[in-house]
Formats: sequence, structure tokens, C-alpha cells
Amino acid sequence: MRFFEYEARAIVKRAGIPVTDYGFTTDAQEAKEIAARIGGSTVIKSQVLSGGRMKAGGVKFADTPEEAEAHARDILQLEINGHMPRGILVDPKAEFEQEYYAGVVWDGTRKQPVMIFSPVGGIDIEQVAEEQPDKVGRRHFSNILPFGDFEAKEVIASTGVTGSALNKLVPILTKLAKLFVENDMTLAEINPLARMADGSFVALDAHMDMENEARGRHKALLKDLGVGDDETREAREPTEFELAGEAVDSQDHRGVAGNVTEFDGNLGLVIGAGGGSLTLFDAVRKYGGDPANYCEIGGNPSVAKAKGLAKLVLTKPGVDKIAVMMSIVSNTRVDIVARGVIAACLELGMDPSEKIAIFRIPGAWEEEGFKILEKYGVEYADRSVSLHEAASRAVAKIQGATA
Repeated sequence: MRFFEYEARAIVKRAGIPVTDYGFTTDAQEAKEIAARIGGSTVIKSQVLSGGRMKAGGVKFADTPEEAEAHARDILQLEINGHMPRGILVDPKAEFEQEYYAGVVWDGTRKQPVMIFSPVGGIDIEQVAEEQPDKVGRRHFSNILPFGDFEAKEVIASTGVTGSALNKLVPILTKLAKLFVENDMTLAEINPLARMADGSFVALDAHMDMENEARGRHKALLKDLGVGDDETREAREPTEFELAGEAVDSQDHRGVAGNVTEFDGNLGLVIGAGGGSLTLFDAVRKYGGDPANYCEIGGNPSVAKAKGLAKLVLTKPGVDKIAVMMSIVSNTRVDIVARGVIAACLELGMDPSEKIAIFRIPGAWEEEGFKILEKYGVEYADRSVSLHEAASRAVAKIQGATA
């Protein structure tokens, strides 16, 4: 989940990293009062979960509290890329000498966080890496052991930063790494990190993304920030189909069944096993299939949850058949999923042998599961059939049915 800037700044402040004396509000009059408290020039920023704020007019500078109020009133009514602002952030207009970049991102390939630092901040770090690769320092680190001062010094010094600036940046990077790990972030970025005239450093902006599955572990933080349980914070609002999938998954704490993403195809997918589900989705596309959804099922959900997911997918407009496929490494009981999808077909008045294009879940209790499928004439495959072969058969069957 993504945090608004004012929330990300609060997280940075909690970690002990200096921030400006900013204020958040949803009221233009209060924006005036915050600007008066700050004194001097201010910047008024729209709080939307979207980029392009400056270009859209969502960031404006004010020299007086009255001007800050007027800008706040305009920005609070301004829609940016389809998003109305949560509020506005009133921030001092900082007079700095240099902008830096500091960020931690999860490296899915290495399965480790990586610290990224640059003395060239304020613009896209990707652009800096391409145009000035010697100005970008990187270092992977453990998500168990602390990111120490020596590691921080190595990353910073590799970009040519020395002396007082180096020493002052070290604790900021170590605190940022600690923040990242302790809060289960997938991204923790300070950009720009400004060096002020007196040599101190201040975070002028921050971006934070937290692992969705970790929300339960950080209820206290989310409550303090005012983040509601119903706020998905996804890049786009979930569809009714996707919300219905979440409702199915919330029926029972056992297993996963219902984490879905909606597409417009005609082949419903009830698939699982982490990387296996991604492989299956890609395989369906490779063989010319048109998925109606991507979803996850696994971890031994209840029969009711498996049935609920299958019914949801089967009743999605445009779906002709469903393919039920998983990798053997999922360790999900075959008979549970078989009972669920068969029950879904029967309760909807559908013939399982017609609606289930293929069932490929080898693993625990497979003999019991296969007996159930045989009883209803459903084509099933054991572990001798690869994921790609199963996806290919499913696509061939639905293409034959619609030809």
C-alpha cells in the first residue's frame, strides 16, 4: 500500500530523520494559520496518490499566509489524474544548497533490500543512474542484521561525498534502512534530501510503500496515521469483482482464495502457488488464451472459500469456462479445491464437465480429489503434466468451445 506524502513524512520523522516544520490540513483557513505559524514563504502541495502534481497545478508557492489560503482553496478542488486530494501539505519553502537522494527498495531477484544513494537528488534516480552512473551508490543488505555505519559510509563515499557531509548523512541512511525493515516497506525514499546553508540535512519529500500483507502487523502505525482498514491504496480503485474476491477471502482465516485482479477475457482462472500462478497466467497468454482474471488460491482454504471463489469467477460476465491449476509445491489439499469448484458448478446449475476446462492440482489428498473429479466427468491432470501443458489444454478446450 502507498502512503500519502504527509504520512510518509510522519514516518520519516518518527524514525528520527529531520523533516521541515510542515502541516497537513483539509481546510484553506487552517492552511493560512499553518503558513502564519511557519512564517516566510511556503509551498502548498496537493496530497494525491498520483504523480504529476506540479504540472497539474497541484503544487504552488506562497509568499504570505493569505496567498497560501487562496492556493489551498484552489488545490483542494483540483482533480489530478482522476484523484481528488486527501488534503494539502503546507511546507516551508526551503532555501537549500544541494539536493541528495536516499532510498531503499526491495530487490525481488536478490530477495534483499538495496540502499541507493546519490548526491544528485530532486529528479528521477533512474535518469541519474543512466546519465551519471558514478553518482549512484548501491548496496544490498540483510533484512535481519542491522544496516551499520560502515555500510552506509561505503554507499555514500562511493559517490564522491566526503567530510562533514558524509558523517552527517551516515545516521540518516542507517535510520532509513531500519525504518524500511521494521515497517515492512517495499519502498522508502527521501527525495530530495536537502543540505541546508548551515550544513544540516532535512527531508523535503518522502515516498513510502508498505507490503500489503504486512498491514496486520502495523495496525498501531496505520491507526496513528489515520489509515482506514477499507483503504486499499492501490494504483487504481478495485472493481466490484475484485472487492467481491476480497469478501470471499475474508470469510475464513484458513488459506487464501479470492485475491483477484479483473480482466476482460473468457477463461476464468482459479490458480495458485505463488510463482506457479504467475507462470500459469503467462502460459495461458502464451498459448493464445484470454484470461478473465488473475487470482490466488492456496494454503488449504476451506471448501466454502474455494467454492466462493469458483462461483465468483464462473458468474463473471463473459466467462465461458474456468481452469483450475496449481503447482505441486503449493501443498494445498487437492480434494478441498475439487469439492469447492464442483459444489460451485452444481449450485449454479452448471455441468462441471462442461465448465471446468481442466483441473491440474497434484499434491496432498490427490487420490480423493481425482475420484471426485472422475465422478463428475471433469478432465484432470496429475504431476506428469507440466504447468504449460495444462495451460495449453485449457486454452485449446475453450477455443474449441467458442470456435
